[in-house]
Formats: sequence, structure tokens, C-alpha cells
Amino acid sequence: MTKVRLLALMAVAALLLIFPAVAFGQQIPPHLSAITANVDGAPASNGTVVTAWIDGNEVGSGEVTDGVAILIISGDASFTGKTISFKIGDFDAAETDTWEQGGHVNPELTISATSAMEATAVPPTAMMVATAAPVKGDKGDKGDTGAAGATGPAGAAGAAGATGNAGPAGSAGADGATGATGPAGPAGAAGAAGEGGGGGAIGLIALILAIVAIVVAGGAFAVGRRAA
Repeated sequence: MTKVRLLALMAVAALLLIFPAVAFGQQIPPHLSAITANVDGAPASNGTVVTAWIDGNEVGSGEVTDGVAILIISGDASFTGKTISFKIGDFDAAETDTWEQGGHVNPELTISATSAMEATAVPPTAMMVATAAPVKGDKGDKGDTGAAGATGPAGAAGAAGATGNAGPAGSAGADGATGATGPAGPAGAAGAAGEGGGGGAIGLIALILAIVAIVVAGGAFAVGRRAA
């Protein structure tokens, strides 16, 4: 983050806080600082919280982004000239600042801290080193997906469904082929003999003669009428 961008950001923040002060005529503009935070000589990681303290009380905080944290430290006229100490995460910074009403003569400030602090040696022959809590690191990458679990047992069979409606009648099938001719049946019993008589042939001759006689008689009658 360049100096010009930092100053522009702080100018906007100051205007946002000054306008309410003008409107109400009571609130005092805060102390603004752009803090460059280093831990063990390297820029603090993004998300590290930088806090400001006056007389043992926390009076402001900001998160580090690209090595810089913006702190807005509110206060009243009694804060003017008081010493501001800082912490980077849980580590005490070596540098301090002075609270100024309505801004800062030099809004950019670099502070530094070490991750290990040497404690007072109680026995003359021993030295104890106290290590502060580590700064929270960036979130790690997502782990690989685990293997699929074993297949569970089959569920119980469901109840039988209701009987469906009867379907429509099918169309009539084609006529079948003619069957084979059956065997001839047995001959019937002979009929009873007719009554005896000898007039069969004679009756026929008599009939023929009668017809001839009628024809002759008719012819004679016709010839007689022509003669008359």
C-alpha cells in the first residue's frame, strides 16, 4: 500500500468522523494512524490484530492487510499528549506514539515485536525464556475427500400395490385353417322290403298310351274343324 493511498484512506475516514462532530458540536476528532506491523523482522500476516493502549486500557484496534493496519483512536481533550503503546497480536511492540486530537502529524508509523521474550532470571545460573502465544496463521488448504463408506444393508420389501384396472378386450383373431376330412361313417342298416306288386312297368306303359291317345284325339278334332 503506497503512501498516497494510505493518506487518501485516512483523509476519507477523518472526513466521515469530522462531519458528525460539526453537526453535533461535541465529539472530538480521533487520532488516526496507519501502522506498519512487523514480527521478527517480517510483515505481520493478514488478519493479525494490532491494538492501541493508553493507561493500560485498549483504545483502538485494526486488522493487518498487506502489512498495514489502520487504527482510529477516539478520545477527549484529556488524551492529548498521552503515550500510546501497541500490541501486534499478543506481542508488545517496542515503539510508542503520542495521541493527537484530529489526526496525526505523521500518520504512518512502523512498529515491531518479537515472538520470544526473555524473562528475568531468578537463579543466577539459570535463564528462562517465555514464549508468547503464536500468531494465528492463514487457513490451510482443504483436505482430500475421504473414501466412500461400505454399502448399507438392503431395505425391507415394500407392500404390494393395488390391483390395476382390467385392460380393454383384444381384437378377434384370424380364422383357423380347415380341419382334415374325417373318416367315412359305417353304412346304415338296410331298409325294410316294400310291398310286392307287379304293376310298376305296366302302369308306365298305360300312362304313355293315354298320352298318345290324347294327342291323336286332339289332332282329329283340329282337322275336323278345318274341313267344316
